Amino acid sequence: MNIPATLKYTKDHEWVRVDGKRATIGITDYAQEELGDIVNIELPSEGDLVTKEDSFAAVESVKASSEVFAPVSGKVVEVNEPLMDSPETINAEPYDDGWMVRIEMSKPAELDGLMDAAAYTKYVEEESK
Repeated sequence: MNIPATLKYTKDHEWVRVDGKRATIGITDYAQEELGDIVNIELPSEGDLVTKEDSFAAVESVKASSEVFAPVSGKVVEVNEPLMDSPETINAEPYDDGWMVRIEMSKPAELDGLMDAAAYTKYVEEESK
């Protein structure tokens, strides 16, 4: 399982890559493995406002449908449009081409409540028992 050290993580298995006030968000390698083959994705629109811990997207796989929750609050400034036609990209590259949205954070301090890679690794190991 791939858990990059440079990212922040949530207990709902979203990841965040921070670049200034922008946060790129997707689901973790663990999440995509648990979901199985992803066949559809619903993403917000540019300009939408998202609130930390509220659902902002949905991922549908051959096994289940799952909501994606915002790890931070802010405004959607970019949506990964190619995922709409190729949602399986999330399975192949959850941290690279499989990102979902970029958000201009309205409350960067919310990042303080997220896990680093070591804490997320421990969390996943506990959850998998």
